[in-house]
Amino acid sequence: MRGWVKLSMLFLLAGVVLSGCSSVPKEGEAAVSGEGSAATSDSSGNNMGGSSDTSGVNGSGSASGSDLDNPNSPLSKRIIYFDYDSSVVRDEFTSVLEAHARHLADNPDVHVTLQGHGDERGSREYNLGLGDRRANAVAQFLKLTGAKPDQIQVESYGEERPADAGHDESAWQANRRVELVYE
Repeated sequence: MRGWVKLSMLFLLAGVVLSGCSSVPKEGEAAVSGEGSAATSDSSGNNMGGSSDTSGVNGSGSASGSDLDNPNSPLSKRIIYFDYDSSVVRDEFTSVLEAHARHLADNPDVHVTLQGHGDERGSREYNLGLGDRRANAVAQFLKLTGAKPDQIQVESYGEERPADAGHDESAWQANRRVELVYE
């Protein structure tokens, strides 16, 4: 009888945890949003998949400094890639993120949206959560290295906005990312 009660409690706990899953977002709407003001922007940054590259600077131009547009500056690199099923920022991107944190610290009126993405493998809900964890890992790194929390917005699109529509490892690598979009 005691095992039955424990099993019932386990199922009840699992039901409570699973009831917090995200609903289907509307077209053009962020799937999961975090801190800061609500904003949805076009994707930007480096392009690992080989399609067109956009500047990632939009809005009134408050972040349109020459370093953001200079291809030799680390600030021009605005895509952070992740390993499979991971939200750990890879060492190769720490210097890029440190430069972005310095830029945000030096320009308190500048804001950035961190858009988390995943590849097509796994459930939609899982990938939304993974995109959110990735974006929050980048946000935490930026905050610890000088950016203010109110300068950062976090969004997750999961697998909904792939950078590469392919179905192979190369495409999946390009889709496991966080994009920094300056406003």
